[in-house]
Amino acid sequence: MRKTIAGFAIAIFSVLALAPAGLFAPVARAQDNNLLWGNVPQSSVQNTIGLGNRDPRAIVASVIRIILGFLGIIAVIIILLGGFKWMTAGGNEEKAGEARKLIAQGVIGLVIILAAFGIATFVINSLLSATNGS
Repeated sequence: MRKTIAGFAIAIFSVLALAPAGLFAPVARAQDNNLLWGNVPQSSVQNTIGLGNRDPRAIVASVIRIILGFLGIIAVIIILLGGFKWMTAGGNEEKAGEARKLIAQGVIGLVIILAAFGIATFVINSLLSATNGS
């Protein structure tokens, strides 16, 4: 009997101790997509933070294009560096061989980057068209 009364007292105390937490719980607004916390409109939060309203898939596509473009610039610089080394080799076959290797590596890298750009563009366009329903 004593255990029952102790269990009942603990249950009552727990409910009374946790009841104020329910008073401060935010109201669920599942049907209202334009409001965030309280009555703050989502657009004002986006403008304040500077996030905008672009599709995340389009942002990822832009980042991939920027990275691949940057890698393409690096590959072209490597090819130009190889050409410069070849021109300044002064008839030294060892330096000219190193320059030819550098040019070949730059061209191979550029081909890989262009292939990656083509594959990424195809995949991103396919995903965007599949998820937009068009």
